[in-house]
Amino acid sequence: MNMTHDPAPSHIKEEQEELRSSQEGEQVELKQETDIFMSLDNTTVSESQSKSDKVKKYVQCEICGKTLHTSNLTAHLRVHTGEKPHCCTTCGKGFIQKSNLKRHLRTHTGEKPFTCSTCGKSFGLKPELQRHLRIHTGERPHCCNTCGKRFTDLSGIIAHRRVHTGEKRYSCSTCGKRFIQKSGMKTHVRSHTGEKPYSCSTCGRKFSHKSTLQTHVKLHTGEKPHSCSICGKSFVQKPHLSRHMKIHTT
Repeated sequence: MNMTHDPAPSHIKEEQEELRSSQEGEQVELKQETDIFMSLDNTTVSESQSKSDKVKKYVQCEICGKTLHTSNLTAHLRVHTGEKPHCCTTCGKGFIQKSNLKRHLRTHTGEKPFTCSTCGKSFGLKPELQRHLRIHTGERPHCCNTCGKRFTDLSGIIAHRRVHTGEKRYSCSTCGKRFIQKSGMKTHVRSHTGEKPYSCSTCGRKFSHKSTLQTHVKLHTGEKPHSCSICGKSFVQKPHLSRHMKIHTT
């Protein structure tokens, strides 16, 4: 006798389909979650590797502790060792970095690749051009903390601060007189040597100081910039005006 199984009732089939569908849904969700976690893990690893690579690109100098890029370490170590492998073939001066040698060579060739777009003046170094541009813009970024006076370049404020501290680091080797600025010392030395580097283009007279030449030139041009506020009489030099003013005050 052949036995045949009755087909499962419809409600049982529905339950089986629902279970199968539910299981498949769970499998899909599980796969999605797994993919997400794997993606997160991969991202974390990638970011970690990226950070690790960045850290590896920076090292610390064992001598001074300064942190710098690996590409700059060799050049930096020469600061401590004194090694200057890049030498000028013209004068023999040595440099730590090749870029510094290239800039130095312009002092021999006269090359001035940096040009002011306002007045056309050219410079051998970019920082020189940047300082020059402040003449046109009026920018004075360096401020004295003591008196508030402002300067276009760092060297100017460094020299100015000595006015407040009283430091006179430049000394005349002939008489021992000391000066705040090197330029002041150089000018003073001419009183011993008799050097007069500034010459009048009109009469040929020579002067030790540029300011003296500028005053002298006014004798030829007739310029008298210092005027008496009482009678209007004008003078070439301010001391002459000061003496004249005594006529009105006495």
